[in-house]
Amino acid sequence: MALRFGADVSTAETGYGTVLLDQRNGQYWELNPTATLIVRVLMESGDETAAADALTGAYDIDRAAAEADVAALVAELRASGLAA
Repeated sequence: MALRFGADVSTAETGYGTVLLDQRNGQYWELNPTATLIVRVLMESGDETAAADALTGAYDIDRAAAEADVAALVAELRASGLAA
């Protein structure tokens, strides 16, 4: 299932990554370039394996760490109510 931000979440890409604004409470979140890459892949395909592949292709990171990073980011975005 593709990652989707809630209707109350605005996004803006910056020179460093992506900024998220939760309009429900005015809270800002900043995603670094690694997290931005993960989110971009997940929003396109919803495939966590593809997101881990993108990380290992773009950065010097081993497969297990890439998979853990993807899972942690998805869990945090969902727990915060930013994404479904």
